[in-house]
Parts: sequence; C-alpha cells; structure tokens
Amino acid sequence: MKIVRAVSEEKAMDYDTPLPHFNALEDALHSLFGENIKIVKKERIAGGDINEAWGLVLSDGSRMFMKCNEKKNLPFFTAEAMGLSAIAKTGAIGAPRVFCSGTDQGAGGYPFSFLLMEFITNGRAVKNYWETFAYELAAMHKAGTAGLAPGGIYGFAKDNYIGAGKQNNTAYDSFIDFFRECRLKPQFKRAAAYFDERDTKNILRLLERLKDILAEPDAPSLLHGDLWAGNVIRGNDGKAWLIDPAVYVGHPEADLAMTELFGGFPTAFYSAYKETMPLQPGYEKRRDLYNLYHLLNHLNLFGRSYLPPVKGIIMKYIS
Repeated sequence: MKIVRAVSEEKAMDYDTPLPHFNALEDALHSLFGENIKIVKKERIAGGDINEAWGLVLSDGSRMFMKCNEKKNLPFFTAEAMGLSAIAKTGAIGAPRVFCSGTDQGAGGYPFSFLLMEFITNGRAVKNYWETFAYELAAMHKAGTAGLAPGGIYGFAKDNYIGAGKQNNTAYDSFIDFFRECRLKPQFKRAAAYFDERDTKNILRLLERLKDILAEPDAPSLLHGDLWAGNVIRGNDGKAWLIDPAVYVGHPEADLAMTELFGGFPTAFYSAYKETMPLQPGYEKRRDLYNLYHLLNHLNLFGRSYLPPVKGIIMKYIS
C-alpha cells in the first residue's frame, strides 16, 4: 500500500479549541476522519520508556501516530497536547499536530488511554540544520507569553509532567521564586530518603542562596522544558521539530542548559543561538543549577546512580 503524507491539515486539531476526547479509538477515527475509516496496518515504533508508540495506516492511505498508556494515565496525554499546542501557537518551530485524546476498553479487557497525532516522516535535513534549529528555538523563546501563566509571569496554566514525574507550574512573578518553589523544592521533597541530616542542611543553604546564584531573565520565555536530543526529531520539512514537551514559562537559559546535560548539540547550534539571542553574563556559572532539577528528577525516577552528581552540584554552589 502506498502511504501518503500525514492526515490533511483541515482534519487536525485547531489549537484555539479544546482537544477532542473520545471513549473509543474506533469512535475517534470515525468522528475525525469518516465513518468508513479503519486501521489497516499497525506497527510498533521503538523509543521512549513511558508510553507505547504505534504507527497507524488508515484505510484512506493516510498515516497517523498513536501513543498509548494505561487508562489511568490519560493526564499524561492531555498535558502533552497542551504543551504541543503552546509551542505551535508561537509559530516559531515545528511540533506535531494533535488530533484527539481518548480511552478505549481494549481487546481482551485491557483498557488504555491514547493520543492521536500527526505522523512525522523524517524529511531530508535542510542545509544548515543545526543553525536553523537554533534560530527557531530562539524565536520560540522570544515569542510572547501573555496568558500562559495565569496569575503570574512564570509557570503555566496547568501542571504537567517531566518524563513520568509530576511538574508543578504554579504561577509566580519571580523566576527565581518559581524555580525554588516549583522545581527544586518538590524534587528534594520526593528524594528526601536519599539525604542524611548533613545533606539536608546543605540543601537548605542552597535554596537560601538562589537569589545570589540565579538571575531574573530579561523577558519570560516559553520553554520546551525537557530539551535533550531524544525530544528533537527531524520533521516533514527537514527541520528540527520538538516532541514530548514539559512546557512552562521561565528563563530561556534553562532550556539551553538542558541541551548540554546529556552530551550536548554541535557547536554550530550554540553559536547560532547566541548570535540571535545573546546570553546574560554568567550563564556558565548557572547552568549546573538548572540541570540539578533534571538530575533530581532522574534520581526520583531511576534511582541512586544519580545521587553523586546531585550531591556534587549542591556542594558546588554552597562551597
């Protein structure tokens, strides 16, 4: 069978309207794409450690991407859809179109939740791929954030997830206060069993010193929130697209720092980003503190192997 491009744009979610939700996958397909539409091929897609991923070929030849999880984990998908919507609304960088969320009783009595999305075909990379990615990410960081964190400047309209961990997005007028109260404190609380009395004193010292270490941004930015290489794919247009967001409004440095945590991107990316969006002085001194949040999250999700780098960063900033 010939597989054509993703489902046409007129069938995709309008990002200014609520995400459609269905109580059966079959109902979703019929409502969105026609009564006679059915799945003719289903292929498991590798990647990711939280959700199952499937490529679906429909009877009209179009192709879709479906994420699945246990029925109780539907909030993962509604949060992801909201994040992708926020990124798409900036008009700055590619993000998959979302069609709907839903739940299904499942064959054999195994109910599941799902998210139906545009299938990304991994187009041929554009010339100067990494520079283009940097310019578009910077454009997203420069986009307006009005209304994204009701009641404040930093945060987001809804709590969401960082990987499988819950992420608090309560709005604050200060980024430093937001980072303390909504990023570091909740992770330290979850990881309390890993720390002894001396560690706890060091953590309190660090939290008290944040205003001496961090800087308020020149302007708030919409962040991807979990920006490592695995959450960047090559889109249908051959440019970098963002997936699996953990969005919030914060300091753009936090996104850039995350890109450097697990190996980093090519030098051309960073040079291009800084060319269009110069960094505030002292970024290199703040970078590890932003990434402490992600290392704490990994400690809470994956265990003790992340404890040494966590303690190392704490000591770096209180010494």
